[in-house]
Amino acid sequence: MWRGVVSFGMVSIPVRLYLATESHGVSFRQLCPDHLSPIKYRRWCAAAEHEVSLADTLRGYEVGKDQYVIVDDSDLDNLPLPAAKAIEIQEFVPADQIDGALYYKSAYYLEPEDAGRKPYFLLKEALQRTSRKAIAKLALRDREHLCVLQPGDGVMLLNTLNWPDEIRTTVGLKGLEAEPIKIEEKELSMATLLIEQLAGSFDPGRYHDNYREALQDVVDAKLRGEQAVEALPASDSPKVMDLMEALKASVEAARVRRLQQDSESGEERPASERRAS
Repeated sequence: MWRGVVSFGMVSIPVRLYLATESHGVSFRQLCPDHLSPIKYRRWCAAAEHEVSLADTLRGYEVGKDQYVIVDDSDLDNLPLPAAKAIEIQEFVPADQIDGALYYKSAYYLEPEDAGRKPYFLLKEALQRTSRKAIAKLALRDREHLCVLQPGDGVMLLNTLNWPDEIRTTVGLKGLEAEPIKIEEKELSMATLLIEQLAGSFDPGRYHDNYREALQDVVDAKLRGEQAVEALPASDSPKVMDLMEALKASVEAARVRRLQQDSESGEERPASERRAS
């Protein structure tokens, strides 16, 4: 989806950029209720009341009411930005300094061109040895992105980042501005024990999109002319209990579940985890 160079000091690494993820979300078509035919949308010019094909549309930047500056592809291609043709590395920062929960956006694979394989893998190994990530800029999809380059499993990864002014402040969140909460040591110890009971290593393969699978079951049933599956009955509202009582019950439930999982898998847990139980 993009082709250029990674600028690394005086070194230029020719690369190609590919999306690293794809969406498998459920999508629906909007249908006419009378004919069950797909509803189509038209690009409609309200001034002259006629349809405009996608190929004939222009890109306009609004500067005032009903006033636009036309920007075409050549304007974007000739932007006076180094980032339009290159991923310019600005600096190298410690790997743990970027708050992934707030800053990370889309993920991409960086593939080296044949002529850039050696400097590509040199940069990858150097980042691994120094435990650092590269901060860079990239012009992509009509805007400039802040991004981070980091070594992955056999490949260099690029993630676009939110700009600082795109991250909202927490000022005004009432639950944070109320009086400080006093946490009892026994409550903290029990909560910590609960976390330890549910601790494990992240294995993405253990997780599945249950919603998509359930919806596919509904669609398959309708294709066979069967009655769609019924929703599970709603569980009774949990009884209100003391926080400490809820923590103890949660720890016991987690302990039982962990024992069942260990029994089913036949795996022996480390002694430290068995003591935590």
